Amino acid sequence: VQLQASGGGLVQAGGSLRLSCAASGRTFSRYGMGWFRQAPGKEREFVAAISWSGGSTVYADSVKGRFTISRDNAKNTVYLQMNSLKPEDTAVYYCAATSKGYGYDYRTSYDYWGQGTQVTVSS
Repeated sequence: VQLQASGGGLVQAGGSLRLSCAASGRTFSRYGMGWFRQAPGKEREFVAAISWSGGSTVYADSVKGRFTISRDNAKNTVYLQMNSLKPEDTAVYYCAATSKGYGYDYRTSYDYWGQGTQVTVSS
């Protein structure tokens, strides 16, 4: 599976962005998908994940209620809608795919990673 993230940019605090992650291959619907982010000088951290069917989602506490993950298996794409953005959301955002049905919030659960897209939130 090859992943291509897009949709990042510069936005003011309180604004919104929608990230997309397009996957190649015909087996996209078999993978759980996740979003992670990495700020300068920090570890890559979990943001949100969605099961292969879309029936189950999980979020980091820091984004709960502000971010929404969704997927369209017909388009081989997963989305991250980010609202009420804060300066501390500034990071490179990565999408990832996992063949496992558990451990979505662990970086090591993921088999494939996209290249990342920069999100910058100004105060």
